[in-house]
Amino acid sequence: MRLPSSRCTNAIAIGTTAVYLLLVVLGWSNAADLLGGFIPARLIGLDLPGAVPVWITPLTATLLHGGILHLGFNMVMLLFCGRMVETAIGPVALAILYVVGAYAAAGVQFLANPADGTPMIGASGAISALFAAYALLFGRPRGFAGHPTIGAAVNVLWLAAAWIGVQFLMGLAFADMGMAIATGAHVGGFLAGLLLTRPLLGMRRRD
Repeated sequence: MRLPSSRCTNAIAIGTTAVYLLLVVLGWSNAADLLGGFIPARLIGLDLPGAVPVWITPLTATLLHGGILHLGFNMVMLLFCGRMVETAIGPVALAILYVVGAYAAAGVQFLANPADGTPMIGASGAISALFAAYALLFGRPRGFAGHPTIGAAVNVLWLAAAWIGVQFLMGLAFADMGMAIATGAHVGGFLAGLLLTRPLLGMRRRD
């Protein structure tokens, strides 16, 4: 299947990849993670390093990745889901969804552990919002075909429960391997996508 060309999705992917490569070439990756990653503990006033104001770090964190595999997986998901979603809702709405997803990811990660001093990096929280939109727009609704409103609500609840369950299991699996993933961020971004997709689609239709 040939994916549609989408300027906003492509721009995000190119920009994110370019920042990663630049940091690697300059040898600044580790420093950038500390200075530009989202650190929950900074929100409660702990004196921790940070080159940019804490309120913008949910966005700068999306430009930082922990290796080529981390970047590659995120970019594949971004390009596949983002292009399809952008075709449905438009470039402006996709940009809104991506940014809100990034902040929702940081917000839930903060609620999960406010005192955490570890930088959260990666675009997976924002991309989770796009994945939720893709699931809503192109997935098969579950039951209640005669009641569209109830059907839509059940579909949202089903997707949310399934995603949270998957993230919980992934968190346990990675913990057993001595690694950690930002489970809260993935959940936050996905929930933002579930909540915003229909309103953004409605805006596109009215326009």
